Formats: sequence, C-alpha cells, structure tokens
Amino acid sequence: MSDKFVTGITPGGKRTVLGEVLPLSTPFLIQIFPVYGCNFKCGYCLHAIPRAQHGHISSKTFMDMALYKKCIDEMRLFDKPLKMLRFAGIGEPLLHRDIAEMISYAKSRQIADSIDIVTNGALLTDNLSLSLINSGLDKLRVSIQGVSAEKYKSISGVDIDLASFVESLMFFYKNRGKTKVYIKIIDCALSDKDEEKKFLEMFGPLCDTISIEHLTPTVSNIDYQRLSQGKDFKTTQSGNCIMEANICPQPFYMMQINPDGCVVPCCSTAYPRVLGNVLNEDIYRIWNGKEFSSFRRTLLDGVEACGSICKSCSLYKYGLFPEDILDPYVSRLKSLY
Repeated sequence: MSDKFVTGITPGGKRTVLGEVLPLSTPFLIQIFPVYGCNFKCGYCLHAIPRAQHGHISSKTFMDMALYKKCIDEMRLFDKPLKMLRFAGIGEPLLHRDIAEMISYAKSRQIADSIDIVTNGALLTDNLSLSLINSGLDKLRVSIQGVSAEKYKSISGVDIDLASFVESLMFFYKNRGKTKVYIKIIDCALSDKDEEKKFLEMFGPLCDTISIEHLTPTVSNIDYQRLSQGKDFKTTQSGNCIMEANICPQPFYMMQINPDGCVVPCCSTAYPRVLGNVLNEDIYRIWNGKEFSSFRRTLLDGVEACGSICKSCSLYKYGLFPEDILDPYVSRLKSLY
C-alpha cells in the first residue's frame, strides 16, 4: 500500500517552478466547470449552504456542447498543448449527460497532455465507466466521503449503498486501460487511525494512487472549526506546512471556464473578476489579452491590491506548493506584465 500513498505533492506529479517560466503563452491548466449542481451536499463545500448565499457563480447549470466544442477548438490556437484539461468546479461533472463525449472530443483535438475528472464517483455505472475509459480519459480523481454509509450520510447528506459503490470503483479500476485512478479523502471524514487504516484497506486496491487530504477553511459561512474535530489548519490541502506568500499564483498558470461561458482566473468560490466570455471571445485572446494581463500585473502588488475578494481568500495559501511561490520573482515579472 505504501507505494500508492502520496502526501505533500500534487496528483499531477512534479511541478514546474512557476516564477522561472512566466509569462506563459499557453496556460498549464484550463478547468472546465461543466455542471453547477451536485448530487451531494458535503458539509465543507459551497453546496452545503443555501444557493442564495453562493453569490454569483453561473447563470447556467449545464455547459452547452456547442459552447464546449468552441472552447476546445480554440485551445488549438495555443502554441502547445495544455499540461491538463480538468473537469471540476463547484459541482459534479458526471451529472453532465455528455461528459464522455466531451472527453472524447478534447482527446481527438489533442489539446492537452492529460484530461482529468474530479468526481465523487457515486454516479458511476458500468456503462458510464466504460464510456469514460474508452473516451480517452487520462485520470479519474475520486473524492471519498467516509468508510461507512453512516459517515456518508453525516458528511454529504446522502444515503449510499457503500458495497455497491465500492464494486463500481472496482469495475472501473479493473477495466481502466490507460486511465489512472486517484482516490482521496479529506481527513475530517476519518474519525481516528482505525478509520484511516480502513480507508486505505478499502480503497487502496481500487486505485493507482491514494491520499488523505487536509480540510481547509476556504468557504465563508461554513464552520470549519466544528468540522475539523479539533484539528488545526496549519497545513495545506496536500499536507505541506502553510507557506508565506503574498501573490496568488493561479491566474498566472490557469483559468476556469464556467457553464455560462464566463472566464475567471482561479478556483475560488467567489470570483475577483470575470475576464471575458467565450460566447463572444476566443480563449486564446482572453488568456493573452489586456484584461487578464492587467489583473496579473495588479496581483504582483499582492492579493490586497486586487480587492476584497482576493484579500480575504485563503484558498490560494491552502493550495500552494513551494514551486508556485512568486514573491521572489516580483521585480522581473513586473517588467513583463
């Protein structure tokens, strides 16, 4: 089991020292946010609070296929493939009826080195699993919410047949072909060392890599102190010590495309700025345009310079890796943006 367990590193593997390669003509990552909705209401997630308290996320629930294909086609304008196209966001990607077709289309256009899905996995059926595998999916990232049906109910508000769920993951893993499976759980879903051991024993045989991630206080209006069961918040999601950094690196290497076509510069649940819309602009021009560049230039003066949303955001610090820290490169970067 030890050779599958990972901590302190990103599931994508070794990271590039970001400050040494900026500016990027091609983003490392584009996150497609295909569904603003979820079949779970996990206590640590935005879906745990009433939708009226979410703020503006998206004016549509599902991304249209025509819009999606436009996005993928325009990604070919970049001078090289993305490192990753990731299906994630504030919702469950498997709710989209065309998710396998989305992956297949992106794969056929050769726009990314890796195509990943982040999912709770509860909607997996044998047919859907085979469709995802055959579409060319590179990695399935499954978020587990407990090692018992009772814990799933407590954390996610759903009744789950845990034995059937485990069987569906086993089916995917046995038939995975070239698709890699990464399984993770947040530490607050495990009550003690015995449950940690049980998690590894239950799900270790169903994946290529496995991890216990750390709860991070990233959504306002959620009582993370209660959820943490007395654990502190001194580590990042991946298990590294919190690092001091005054610049959020996300807008420098990624962007997210929401179901309504809006492009935002990060994974935050509150957006500091909408930088364009792919309904009437192309992705290449948005990434390399004045609006995005201006936002990055302001960010080089620190998150405080970008307004209240960035100033109050803790997401970037809890998702930070040493290779992402840009503070030592500020002088050089200011001359480039």
